[in-house]
Amino acid sequence: MVNLWFVIIGVLFTGFIFLEGFDFGVGVLLPFVAKNDSERQIAIGTIGPLWDGNEVWLLTAGGAMFAAFPYWYATLFSGFYLALFLVLAALIVRGVTFEFRNKSDNRFWRENWDTALSISSALCALLFPIALANLLHGTPLALVNQRIEYVGSFWDLLNPFSLFAGLTLFVFMLYHGAIYLAFKGSELVEQRSRKLAKPLGLTSLILLCLLTLFAAFSIELRSILPGILTAGAILLLAASIFVFTKGKDRLSFLLNFGVVACIMGALFSGLFPYAMISSLDTSYSLLLTDAASSAYTLKIMSIIALTLLPIVLLYQYWTFKIFRARVTLGDTHY
Repeated sequence: MVNLWFVIIGVLFTGFIFLEGFDFGVGVLLPFVAKNDSERQIAIGTIGPLWDGNEVWLLTAGGAMFAAFPYWYATLFSGFYLALFLVLAALIVRGVTFEFRNKSDNRFWRENWDTALSISSALCALLFPIALANLLHGTPLALVNQRIEYVGSFWDLLNPFSLFAGLTLFVFMLYHGAIYLAFKGSELVEQRSRKLAKPLGLTSLILLCLLTLFAAFSIELRSILPGILTAGAILLLAASIFVFTKGKDRLSFLLNFGVVACIMGALFSGLFPYAMISSLDTSYSLLLTDAASSAYTLKIMSIIALTLLPIVLLYQYWTFKIFRARVTLGDTHY
């Protein structure tokens, strides 16, 4: 059950990065693909009905971690407190911008809210990957009063590997968002997104290859699976770029799911059998078995998850199906 819930949490984070990744990408690209209020309304309208549902994956992942691995949750959130506070603040600001930008027709009002959307999206797209990369890289954990606790500072999270990983996934999310706008946007928004997508995709491919080399020399892995999955991510990203240049936007977008799944699979398989790795001494690393709830709790959670997960997936599919058409100015409500 412990391993099952480790996999489930990995799947939930994968869903969040894939679904919210294009949301973040659209937000960051807003100043570059939309030059006036009408165009910005089209761009924002492509994610307006979806962004809040996509964030449910993050809430579910956090809730699952709290229930299945309370010790992991406590250690992670206490150690990453400032970083997670910044992410939470950015998510709050981002959510507010969707609702407040159309409260007034004043140009200054709307432009400021749109700027806030871009900045908050950029912070989320950068900080989430940095936090996840630190799990694999290792953080300063030590034994304090017979408990494993985080003993570092916020600045320890900003190590070269995590920053480079954050940059790599940040650029990938921009590529992901550009593809989404290419088949969901209209008029000049679509055209500008198409022009940006290929260079962003190639840049993210180069960065991912460099990150793989970086990880090979700086991360001690316990199996070959992370390497195999990372190679799979590189191949799928190359395929995504190729099919996009052939005009198959939606297939390219779906291939990006494979990219995200392989990257997250590499991260979680590289982390196993630990929940958190100590950069000070491996003996201080937090094992999944030590961080987990009781077997009975995990069993009850499994029953609930097997009941609710199909409903969530069906709802997500239905939402995307309902809002699958291109967004034009007359369709926008955001």
